[in-house]
Amino acid sequence: MPNEGPRRRVAVYGLGGTIAATGETGGVVPALSADQLVAAVPGLAETGIGVEAVDFRCLPSASLGFADLTDLAAEIGRRTAAGELDGAVITQGTDTIEETAYLLDLFHTAPQPIVVTGAMRGPTLAGADGPANLLTAVRTAAHPSTRGQGVLVVLADRIHAAPRVRKTHTTGLWAFDSPDTGPLGHLVEGVPRLLTRRAGERVTVAPDAVRGRPRVALATVGFGDDGVLLEGLADRVDGLVVAALGVGHVPEALVPVLDALADRVPVVLASRIGAGPGLAATYGFPGSERDLLARGLIRAGFLDPCKARLLLWALLATGADRAAITAAFAAAGGYAD
Repeated sequence: MPNEGPRRRVAVYGLGGTIAATGETGGVVPALSADQLVAAVPGLAETGIGVEAVDFRCLPSASLGFADLTDLAAEIGRRTAAGELDGAVITQGTDTIEETAYLLDLFHTAPQPIVVTGAMRGPTLAGADGPANLLTAVRTAAHPSTRGQGVLVVLADRIHAAPRVRKTHTTGLWAFDSPDTGPLGHLVEGVPRLLTRRAGERVTVAPDAVRGRPRVALATVGFGDDGVLLEGLADRVDGLVVAALGVGHVPEALVPVLDALADRVPVVLASRIGAGPGLAATYGFPGSERDLLARGLIRAGFLDPCKARLLLWALLATGADRAAITAAFAAAGGYAD
């Protein structure tokens, strides 16, 4: 990127993950500091971007929790509000990138972009992709064209919007995709080029408004499911997301238990498919989307089950009532009028 105007400032927050993993015997574990990650990136110094490395956590991403992300969002929000940063980059494990990026997107209201990245191959393997991903993430976070785009996920030279990105392969370097929309753009000769921009209403909540730690369950429906795992769940959770079959269907045997659950706690109806929306008014049999929504379940629309769970958690944690939850899902799920 050309060196023009004031030097851009980007903070790199290290959370751990494969990108920071070392070791051979007994398996690799997160160990490298954010400073070490930044120092290992060829060409970063030549970008003219001022990079600050911050060690925030050093964990496998499966062990990150709501408190970690709430604290991180508050820290970045404070620094962006103070004008200290032009953007932020987060390095972490890829297991939960699609979830952490979306949770941060719900918390992030500043125009400065947050870019989440990681690696599919650790530093000890041939063809490690961490340095290239970190370089492109820093360039994306510093570039003026990405302002106002919320939280982005950048891997393999592709730029994804946090609400749409999914991890679609367990090991491939091409693991991340946005099935319903495609990526927002690409890195071309080191420059982020957005082919499209985020559309629709963004749903945000204030991290400093989080007052509780609600428990939100995610239940995936399978063939012949009789609902035994859902029995008594209302006494143990504050909300539930159902990853249903097809466009939002469950076996008829699950209807009574879901009906009872929806009377007690918010229950969100999502699709387990991985692409495409849940419907609202096409099928009418017991256990169909029309039947379940009439019983008080809340439609997730284009939100996949994992992201629907995070949105429901954030809304419950900030005291939203059922009407506010329903409106938020209509906006985030892409079906609000």
